[in-house]
This record gives sequence, structure tokens and C-alpha cells, in this order.
Amino acid sequence: MLRTKTLPLLQTHIAGLVAQRVHQLASIKHVCVLPEKRRQAFNSLEEHLSSQVSQEEFKIFYPSLEELRQAETLFTPSSKHSIDYSTSAVRFDHVPLLKQPEVCFMGRSNVGKSSLIRALFSLAPDIDVRVSKTPGHTKKLNFFTVGKAFTLVDMPGYGHNAPWDFVEMVEPYLLDRQNLVRTFLLVDGGAGLQKADLVAVEMCEEFNLPYVLVVIKIDRTRQGTLLALILQLRDFIKNQTSTCFPQPFLVSSVQFCGIYLLRCFITHVTGNLQLNAKQPILLLFLHHFIQAHFSQHVRATRAHLPRKCHHLHGHVLPGAP
Repeated sequence: MLRTKTLPLLQTHIAGLVAQRVHQLASIKHVCVLPEKRRQAFNSLEEHLSSQVSQEEFKIFYPSLEELRQAETLFTPSSKHSIDYSTSAVRFDHVPLLKQPEVCFMGRSNVGKSSLIRALFSLAPDIDVRVSKTPGHTKKLNFFTVGKAFTLVDMPGYGHNAPWDFVEMVEPYLLDRQNLVRTFLLVDGGAGLQKADLVAVEMCEEFNLPYVLVVIKIDRTRQGTLLALILQLRDFIKNQTSTCFPQPFLVSSVQFCGIYLLRCFITHVTGNLQLNAKQPILLLFLHHFIQAHFSQHVRATRAHLPRKCHHLHGHVLPGAP
């Protein structure tokens, strides 16, 4: 009899503990009462832009509040929709064979990649996304499955203190992973594009990989610095890239600014959210063009990628130019 009475109390206590572990800004329903800049980080910078700068260039992907809510359901676990850490791999032949679309996150060592992924999965507090201040903490390809919808891959950081076998892990994955639909390349808002980032961009371009630039740590970046950076990225994407999505995303893993928008974009590019017809025609055109071009394009030969990875590793390896 005692156990019968105690069980509901225990369940209530556990539910309360789980609720406490979910950040108060993790869900869009709590953000609706806050300024819109919580949902669209770029909005806080609009008033400081010159009238000669088209703001529409930074709002190509501009979903409605309802679409943000729909996307959030995909990041919310339930009895029929589990969100779990799946496995880790140090070699491509250890990578699990998964049918669902896949997105991967890349960036320099200690850029804040794991913190961003933890913020994206903040509605699933049972997932253990380990974060460290030590550069190069992530040494493997870490796979997280979001139900049957898609898989998110946390890649090892490149540059300083990258794992010694970085080339062997990254090269075959990017070349041969047929269900990889988008690569997210993280850029430190305070540091901007670094040499290693430029090599990563060049690699994505050579292999015709659809990718997007994500500016992180915007809460630690001065407004003037951030404005200059997004204008620089706008020109860089327009003039020096061909497979990069034209809109950089601005996010803060601490304040959750832009997290909801990024969730929505991931949901869209993995084929789990159809955009409203009011979305800019340019977005639809670019999305279908890149997807078609990606599927029809014959992937570049394996000889080119190791040359890039020698530099991304942070060391001049034998045979590197």
C-alpha cells in the first residue's frame, strides 16, 4: 500500500527535476512574450544598418511563428519520438548506416560547437552533449538521432589540437556520406573568418557540399563588430562561394538568440517542414537548385580533399603542399 501511494509522488518529483534541467528559454512558447530579437537575432541589428543595405538579404529564411513552433516539435522528445545519442566513430567504416537525412556541424577547435548542439537539443535534457573549455575536446564523429526525421553529427574540431587522425575521419565521411544534406560551418562572432575557416569553406566548395555559415557567440560580440562581420560575410558569400546558403545565421548558445530559427532551418533542409507560400521565392529557388545540383553532381575525386585536410588538421603533414 505504501508503494502504491509513493510511486505517483516519485514520478512527480522526477518530472520536476527534468523540468528544472530544461532552460527557461529553450522553448519558443516562452520566447513569444519576449522581444522578437530572441527569435530572429538579426532584428536587433536592423536599426543600425545603412539605408543602402537591403535587409531582405538577411531575411531570406524568415519563417512564421507557427513554422517555428512546428519545427520545435521535432526537437521535443516523446514516447513515439525519441531523441538520443546514437554512437561515435573514429573511422568511416565504423559509421552507422542510417537512411534518414543527415546534417553535420564543423568548426575550429573550441569554437563552441558542442555548446551550440546542446542548446539545439535543450528540450531533450537527457542527451549528454559534453562541453569542454579544452580545444579539441571532440575527438570522434558523434551521432545524434532525432526520431526517424534526421541525424545530427558533431564533427571533431579542426585547427589547434585537432585529433591526429582528423584526415581519416573527415575525408571519407564528407566524400561518401550520401545522406548528408547540409554542413553547418561555425564562425566565432568575435574572431570572424580565420584561415582554417577559409580552408574549410574552400573544401566545401570543391566538393560541392551545400553548407551554411553560422555566427556563434553573438552575446559576447560587440554590436559594431557583429555588424561589420555580417556585412563582410554577405559580400564573401555573394562573391566567393557557390554552394553556401546566402544568409548567415546568428546565434547565442547562452541567450538562445537564433536557436529557434536554426532549429527551423534544420527541420526544413532535412525535408521535415514545408515552407509557407509567403516565404521569399528566392529561398525556394535556391533550396531546390542546390538540392538538385547536389544530387546530380558527380563528387570530386578523393585526391583533392586530403590536401585541404592537411591544413585543417593544423599541421603540415607529409605530402602536404
